Amino acid sequence: MILKVCVGSACHIKGSYDVIKIITKIIEEEGLEKEVELKACFCLNNCTEGVSAVIEGEERLYSFSKENVEEKFKEIIKERIL
Repeated sequence: MILKVCVGSACHIKGSYDVIKIITKIIEEEGLEKEVELKACFCLNNCTEGVSAVIEGEERLYSFSKENVEEKFKEIIKERIL
């Protein structure tokens, strides 16, 4: 699974690099390096909601913040790979 997190201007201001750091930490702690590949991307045209992300091959966009990234990662990503 490839998870793309926006690092465009609006998402950068909303904390995209912090979100990426937290996701990277979760992937490492949970041993999910073979299941989840994290990539940065530019604008996903969802600039008002938070840090935007998409699972490659899916149309649905997700919004993360520093405060909810751990919960949403478990909800969105871990559910798909377990």
